[in-house]
Amino acid sequence: MIIDGQLLFTGTSNGASGGVTASAYADTVAQVVATYICSNIIDLGVTSGIPASSAGGGARDIGIGDNPMLKLLAQITTALTSGGAATLQVELDGAVDNGSGAPSGTWTVMWQSQAIGYASLTAGTYMANVDIPRPAPGEAAPRFLRMRFIVAGATITAGAMEAAVVLDRFDAIGQQTGYFSGYPAGINIAN
Repeated sequence: MIIDGQLLFTGTSNGASGGVTASAYADTVAQVVATYICSNIIDLGVTSGIPASSAGGGARDIGIGDNPMLKLLAQITTALTSGGAATLQVELDGAVDNGSGAPSGTWTVMWQSQAIGYASLTAGTYMANVDIPRPAPGEAAPRFLRMRFIVAGATITAGAMEAAVVLDRFDAIGQQTGYFSGYPAGINIAN
């Protein structure tokens, strides 16, 4: 999987000290019951467009395509801990240009995950495994995209998440005891 620094919702593409590290891409989350907005907003804009940018024009449409289609990556990089029965949801929001090259302030929910209990949110867990959605009928194509993590039920006291738009993900079905590999336990494959 290749992560493009211009399509990151979380962290930085060059790391905190100038070198690329896995943790450089993640947002650390420690908060009360609340909504956490990722550190980066992705601007899909071009400088001009018809119709006007405020009506959705001038935004690259990344939500329509076939094989391959751009995908949403949101995963836990450091297991979340909670003081109670917290749940976490991931949401992709879009906004049109306000006419001055900034988000309009009105965000439309384009996709939302189910609420997942914090005990299942171990390192490596994918929260989002969907293609970038098309705008709904009658909805202007968004120029700006953001990711929100919605915490409910208790306080998340520690953990980290990363989110980006990617061309392909390395997906494996996960569960509490690890990942399904396709082989039954005890099978050794010689190289």
